[in-house]
Amino acid sequence: MGKLGELLAHPEEIIPLAKMFYASKQACKLPLDPKLAFCYDILNTVSRSFAVVIQQLPNPLRDAICVFYLVLRGLDTVEDDMAIPNDKKIPDLLKFHEYIYQPGFNMQCGYGHYVRLMREFGTVVDVFLSLDARFQSVIADITRRMGAGMAEFVEREDCETREQYDLYCHYVAGLVGIGLSQLFASSGLESDYFAKNEDLSNHMGLFLQKTNIIRDYLVGRGDGETEDITEEPAPRMFWPREVWGRYASSLDEFKDPANRTAAIHCLNDLVTDALRHVPHCVAFLQQLRDPDVFRFCAIPQIMAAGTLSLCYNNGGVFEGAVKLRRGETARVFDELRTMADVHAWFGRYLRLLRRKALSVASHDPTAKEARAAVDSCLKIVDEGSAEVGDAATLTTSERLGGMLALMLAGAFFYRAWGMGVGSAGALGAAAARRAVPPLAAPKFQRPHPLANPAGAALLGSGPLLPLTDAGLERYLSLVMLAACVVRVIAVRA
Repeated sequence: MGKLGELLAHPEEIIPLAKMFYASKQACKLPLDPKLAFCYDILNTVSRSFAVVIQQLPNPLRDAICVFYLVLRGLDTVEDDMAIPNDKKIPDLLKFHEYIYQPGFNMQCGYGHYVRLMREFGTVVDVFLSLDARFQSVIADITRRMGAGMAEFVEREDCETREQYDLYCHYVAGLVGIGLSQLFASSGLESDYFAKNEDLSNHMGLFLQKTNIIRDYLVGRGDGETEDITEEPAPRMFWPREVWGRYASSLDEFKDPANRTAAIHCLNDLVTDALRHVPHCVAFLQQLRDPDVFRFCAIPQIMAAGTLSLCYNNGGVFEGAVKLRRGETARVFDELRTMADVHAWFGRYLRLLRRKALSVASHDPTAKEARAAVDSCLKIVDEGSAEVGDAATLTTSERLGGMLALMLAGAFFYRAWGMGVGSAGALGAAAARRAVPPLAAPKFQRPHPLANPAGAALLGSGPLLPLTDAGLERYLSLVMLAACVVRVIAVRA
């Protein structure tokens, strides 16, 4: 049944999906300033999920992070473009932090939507130059450090060792975490602790980047196309040879279904390695004090944990995209508010991963390590839950909104099932039931003359939706009411 089947199987996701849809529409509302409008428009184009998450941040931090993201996407576009010769690419990477101070700077490079970003990069530069000097300093410094790191890896065909794997992830993602922490501190929303403690920020970035690298064996360019790792020019792969070399003589062997067991063993090895960053991510989130910054940081971490739980021992990674259901993602966006929520969601995905690890055959070389890593993470999460209390929190407006949604769903159910058109007597009720048989009438009919006018005045009669099938409207009303009830139960469980 596709997406409808998913909704019916997970009715508790209906309301979060509606809220996420509304948030995505809000994210598309652009600022009045044309240059800022370009930045947010291109952000929506290249990363819709990030565009939604960033909306909850206050200004001027939101604009600074938007520009920070686009500057680093520009730098990354230069690195990823295989058509740029290394003798030109390396100097551009090393000087990119200088280019962002040059009005009108642009480049002709990239793929898909990034072609437009690079062609009109001068607009991003103009907005960068309009930011407060403290934000400019952080963005330029991180761009300089990242460009130098990327230049170091340009001429390498892949990562040889685990140490190089960590170093590459530091350059392309750990530095992003460090830069974000410094922007948080520069804005005054977080303490100077985050500007000085780079280690925890680095772990936050490494956890996200490793999840992406693991998931993207078949590399997505972000324009709806999927690259084959054997294509020429070959997309760059950063699974470390020290790991995959234990299971194959070349990375592309994992595409062959005949080698699926070895491929899954390699995959599980990499997932196990990524789990060592979880304790540091939890420690970082515990230090945050601003609720908007907290959600901005926590949501991607939980989604990464969920993605890893799906990828572990999953041969689908070598066949196509493996990602969380949109409805589950919407629940994370909707429900994540406090450390109690972080512990609950981390615990949920870690327990899923633990069940999968326990089912893995004993001949998997890293099975014991995976179980130990998951148990270690679960211990930290469970201890944290005990300290802060494990009940998810809801604001007063959210509680009122939930009650209103339940009341509206109940009213829809009441009307769709004809409960408001029965008469005071048994004769009228029976006649009304005969007039509109439950789930069977091909179309709505007029209420029976004996129908109760008071009930009709209260909630009306006849269809609310432009449907010809009474049964379908009743079915939808039942699903909506069930979703609201499940939601109310879930937040109190």
